[in-house]
Formats: sequence, structure tokens, C-alpha cells
Amino acid sequence: MPRIDDEDLFEGSTMTFGEHLEELRICLIRAAMGLAVGVVIGFFLGRPVVHLIEQPLKKALGTYYTERAVETFDGWQPRVDGGPALPYSRSEVVDAVERRGLSFELREVHPQQLARVLAAAQPPSGDSTADKTASADKTASPTTFDTESLVPILLWQPLEKDSRVSITTLSAQEAFGIYMKAALLVGIVLSSPWIFYQLWTFVAAGLYPHEKRLVWTFLPISIGLFLAGVCLAFFFVFDFVLDYLLDFNRWLGLDPDPRISEWLSFVLILPIGFGIGFQLPLVMLFLERIGVFDASAYASQWRTAIVAIFIVSAILTPADPYSMLFLALPLCILYFGGLAICRWTSSTNPA
Repeated sequence: MPRIDDEDLFEGSTMTFGEHLEELRICLIRAAMGLAVGVVIGFFLGRPVVHLIEQPLKKALGTYYTERAVETFDGWQPRVDGGPALPYSRSEVVDAVERRGLSFELREVHPQQLARVLAAAQPPSGDSTADKTASADKTASPTTFDTESLVPILLWQPLEKDSRVSITTLSAQEAFGIYMKAALLVGIVLSSPWIFYQLWTFVAAGLYPHEKRLVWTFLPISIGLFLAGVCLAFFFVFDFVLDYLLDFNRWLGLDPDPRISEWLSFVLILPIGFGIGFQLPLVMLFLERIGVFDASAYASQWRTAIVAIFIVSAILTPADPYSMLFLALPLCILYFGGLAICRWTSSTNPA
């Protein structure tokens, strides 16, 4: 049950309710100005940030098509029994795609037709055997396509030059939108300490004098939790989420063709969602300090809280189970951490 306190919430403050609203307006304006400064800095860092953001997706696509290449090799069957096999062994293909960073496209050709094309590309050299073969072919043109004589070949190229791994835009103006989103992402991360400072300054104005010191104690923790959530999403969660989504494409038999704008929107939403979600223990502490909940209420309603955490995690993350779980599980741990903090502050600062 929440603590019963007969004191007015604003008794320890000389500010009226209207003045608190004015303080909120000022804090929001200051936070917006800090965000604007961060975005301006982001304009100078936008290009390297876009390249940095591309790396997890390119890495995941490279892994996806490397595995697909080996599967393609293993699944190859000659068109006829005893027909020509692939010109490489499996160990050679694995070495090429997994260790040397190459990719290939499997194609089939008629050796005779290929020889004719190569011979025609050579400069004339008198009455050679190739000229005679070409003349004979011209006089005896087949009327049906010979599928049984097709021979497989592998066309190799560096994986980074593979068009399937490159990230595309579909319009000329899309690149500008990508640049602006990258600048916004940089601005949010760089200005997050200032934004949280302004928000906690407003919270402090509405607390009792003995509670205001908690704001200044937990302000750096709030900033640290936000940055920890951002780093967890970018450096850990992205790889698992991308692998899962690409594996799902493989299961459906679909090849992905990612657009950088869609990926950047994903990159923008997921880290910010993690950073906001990681504020849970401090929100719990704030609600406990103002008497909305107490530690015993948090302890008795932990099952309901876990259900709510999973629902909020599903809202703050894209529609895939991995990103939801990677947010929900840390939040469950943070919930019980917040419960421990509430009990500790209640014992050291009883109401």
C-alpha cells in the first residue's frame, strides 16, 4: 500500500502549481535546445555514423549469403544421372566463402557454345581449326535446346562486391532522409545527459527537501542506465535480431533486399527503446518516494509487473521475439533491483 502522508506535495517548495507548470515548460525548452545542439554536432558526424550503422546489417547479410552459398553447393544435382559435377570440391568452396571472403553465382553453360564464342572473339588467323568448327556449327544449327549438355560453372567475386550484400536506396532524396536520421540519432545520444538533467531538475522542484538529494544521487545513474541500454541494443542485440530475421527469410525461401532507410529506422527505435526501458528502477523509486507505491506493493505485485514489462517491451521493440526478450529480461532484473533500492531507501529514510 502507498504511504499515507498528510503533507501537501508542494509544502516544502515556494512554487505554486502554476509555477511548476512554468518550470516544466522551461525545462522542456532547455532540453530541446540541448537536443538541437546535439543534432548540429550530428550533422558533422552523420556520414561516418551511417557507415557505422551499416556494419551490423552488412555483416549479417554476409553471413547469410555465405551459408546460402554452402547450401547451394550441397544441394546441387546434375540434370541427368552421371552428368557433369561442380568443378570444385566442398572443402574448396568452404575455404573460399568462409575464409577468403568470396561469393559465387552458380551458372550453367554449353561448352561447345562457349568455345564458339571465345573463338569468334579471337582475331582471324587463316584457315584454323576453330574457323572450320565455327563454319560447321553455322551449317548445322540445332532446332531444340540441349539441356542435358549443360555444364555448371561458378562465377566468383569478393563478398563485399556482391550486389546482394550492398544496402540500397530507392530514390534520390532517400539519402538525405538517412543523413537526417543519423544526425538525430547522434543528437539524442550526445544530448541525453543534458535532457535527463533537465527532466530530473523538474522532478526535484516537486519533491520535499529531504527527497531532493535523491534526485542528484540518481541523476548519473539515470544517464548511465540510458547509455547502457543504447549500448546493449547496438553492440549485442542487433546481431541476434538480424540473424533471427534473416534465418526466418531463409525458412520462407525469400532473399532479403534491405533498404538503408528502413534499417536506420530500426536502429533509431531499438536503442532508444532500450534506454527508456532501463529507467525502470528510478521510476519505481520516484513513485515510492512520492507515496504512490511502496516496497511491499512492488513485492506483492511482481507477477503483474512482469506481464506489464513484456507488454511494454513488445511496444518499444520491433515485431520480433528476440528484441522483445532481450529488453524484457534485463527489465525484469532491473525491476527486482528497483525493489531492493526502494527497500534500502525506505529503511535509511523512513517516511
